[in-house]
Amino acid sequence: MLIIIFGFLFGAVLQYARLNKFDVISGMATLDDYAVAKAIAFAIGLGAILINIEIGLGLAAYHVKPMVLGGIMIGGIIFGIGMAILGYCPGTLAISLGEGAMDALLGVVGGLLGGLVYTLVLPFIKPILGPNLGKISLNSLMGAGIAFYIVAIIVGLIFMAIAFWLNAIEKARNNKWLYSGIGLAILEVIIFSKATTNRPIGASTMYPYLADLLSSVTHNAYFAKIQIPGYWEFKFLIGSFLAGFVGSLVRRDFKVVLIHERWKQNKGTSSIQRVIWSFIGGFILIFGARMAGGCTSGHVLSGGMQLAISSLVFGVFVFAGLLVTGKLFYKKP
Repeated sequence: MLIIIFGFLFGAVLQYARLNKFDVISGMATLDDYAVAKAIAFAIGLGAILINIEIGLGLAAYHVKPMVLGGIMIGGIIFGIGMAILGYCPGTLAISLGEGAMDALLGVVGGLLGGLVYTLVLPFIKPILGPNLGKISLNSLMGAGIAFYIVAIIVGLIFMAIAFWLNAIEKARNNKWLYSGIGLAILEVIIFSKATTNRPIGASTMYPYLADLLSSVTHNAYFAKIQIPGYWEFKFLIGSFLAGFVGSLVRRDFKVVLIHERWKQNKGTSSIQRVIWSFIGGFILIFGARMAGGCTSGHVLSGGMQLAISSLVFGVFVFAGLLVTGKLFYKKP
């Protein structure tokens, strides 16, 4: 129940600033909306300071993802492509589905297939995922001395400064992105705590977990590896779905919708086209996430706050794939 509550809070924080919306995420891909980038940058900055101090006090532990070079780079680009086309992340799919977004439902279905296919092809693509350079973070490189905490605070402040710099470029007057960024950082600190779940926020592992379970593809090493985190994320995303549903009912804006305004402006009004691309985008998104071992929440946010090298590199490749795809894919009809 606690995990579902955390998922609900996660969904509510993102929903508050509309960071789960297709128009907002696809707007980031075309550099028309910086809300997601600002919230992520600020959350990483604040979280990097708070979580590293929390760990230093012995109240939490590191959960750094390994630097699997090929998977991080190739998976990051693929994930960015899927994110641009679909207009959602693995976690925001659940929130938007709760609000009635049917393209999110198609993205979930595509993501489940992407997760299943990844399980099946993993033995054959392992050579391109490596080399595995291990779990590298600023802490592992510097040690837990005074110098590390000074650098961690400086890096955190730089990320927060980047968020305000982007806000100045955008000339936005709405500060909801800032409050959501603060909320995400605080929620991560709570979830990281040994007193609660002793793990980071994540979402993409749920897709191969549930897909493998439904298709009975469970007698393999990969399912054994993802079974526990996948089940955790399944419950977490149930909470996120409920946040989307309850929040939309409270605001009285629940609406079953397939084609959003930004898609209509750039790709037209064809329902068939949106159905196809939503499914493809979901497939690509989750396949890329599993290659890299994480997604926007599990890698960029949770890993970024730990100053994990793998997560920071992943974020660079995600944004590269996202921005290039946004420029090529979204052209007004």
